[in-house]
Amino acid sequence: MKARGEFLDEAQKSFSVVDLDIRRARELPIALVRYLRRRRPTVLLAAMWPLTAIAPVAARMSGHRCKVLVTEHGMSAEYRDWGLLHRALLRISSGIGYRLAQIRVGVSAGLIKDMANLSWMRRDRFHVIYNPVPLRPEPSAYALHDAEALWSVPTGARIITVGRIKAVKNHPLLLRAFAQLDRPEARLMFVGEGAGRDALLTLAQELGVADRVIFAGFQSDPTPFYKTADLFVLASDYEGFGNVIVEALACGTPVVSTDCPSGPAEILDFGRFGRLVPVGDAVSLARAITVSLETQVACDVLKERAADFVPSKAAEKYLRLFERGS
Repeated sequence: MKARGEFLDEAQKSFSVVDLDIRRARELPIALVRYLRRRRPTVLLAAMWPLTAIAPVAARMSGHRCKVLVTEHGMSAEYRDWGLLHRALLRISSGIGYRLAQIRVGVSAGLIKDMANLSWMRRDRFHVIYNPVPLRPEPSAYALHDAEALWSVPTGARIITVGRIKAVKNHPLLLRAFAQLDRPEARLMFVGEGAGRDALLTLAQELGVADRVIFAGFQSDPTPFYKTADLFVLASDYEGFGNVIVEALACGTPVVSTDCPSGPAEILDFGRFGRLVPVGDAVSLARAITVSLETQVACDVLKERAADFVPSKAAEKYLRLFERGS
């Protein structure tokens, strides 16, 4: 809809980026119809509602016959506080969009269950394709040095979380769990930005741990921070998938995550590759963090698990669906 974002320059180096130059979703159908008639693509892939509802309708309106694939990356619970009218619109539009699309994909098994329930469709009409997460090259010595400088403490109790600071990530839960640790040498680093940053800083001060919490801000490549951490923690209330877990595993960094719907448990193979704790339970999270920091982990095993999510494997699955068409 609008060509903007932190990764736009990176995307334009490798791909053709078309800017429809529109600001609101309600302007999308006409703009997309014009694009489809002009460019006549073989496949149209739309990611995330409301695009997954709009794109299949626009494809029909255009008169151009192409395969339409819709893919969801987040749980419908993301919209649970938007009211009953919005929930009804979400259900009706998803039901229409999913039915008009030839192919429907969710990025986890739990997510396609959510998609099926939302649209009143059978689960076997959806496909699971996990998010592709590239294995990044080893960071430079300079990048590692800069990350080390931010930690400013020896290794052993460095805890990191990566992601936009917003409500669904439940960073306050992580702060409360961190405050319960009996490890005064521990440090907690937040890599990411968001509207909730100031509230987090206030909470850290109230909990008496502000001097041990580090806000690293947005990082286009967080690899040096994963590499210099001892543990990665995800405290989310829900996730469509959880790319950051795979990124941590790829760096050989142990993981603790809430067992939220629905990606983390699937990535960690239900506890085989990392510890899972109940959603919203600060005591259990603190306990899992303590045990993980005291447990030796085979980094190679974690890296091998991360290799299951490389882009080439996801691309192959998408291409197979494009060829089959359903």
